[in-house]
Amino acid sequence: MKSGELVLVHLVAPREKFWGILHETSPAGVTIRGLGLDAFEGWMREIARGAPSSSFPETVFFPLHRVERIFADETLGEILSYGERFLSVVGGDAKDYLE
Repeated sequence: MKSGELVLVHLVAPREKFWGILHETSPAGVTIRGLGLDAFEGWMREIARGAPSSSFPETVFFPLHRVERIFADETLGEILSYGERFLSVVGGDAKDYLE
């Protein structure tokens, strides 16, 4: 995966999922600009309605010992990627709202 791609990061200790733009990978860990997956739906709906956001993207470094897996945010069959879901609901590119 390359810098600038949308990714989904599965983390451990504690278990959580984080979605956003991959900024950097290193032997020490990964840097992502995004938000926790639990906040994605509300954030997307607030943007679509033009309501003030209660969640905001942030740039976060996750040490490698916390990273279980990193997935490219891709459509799989009929299951849309988070980026494509965002586009269909908001009408804009998710990257523009994350940066």
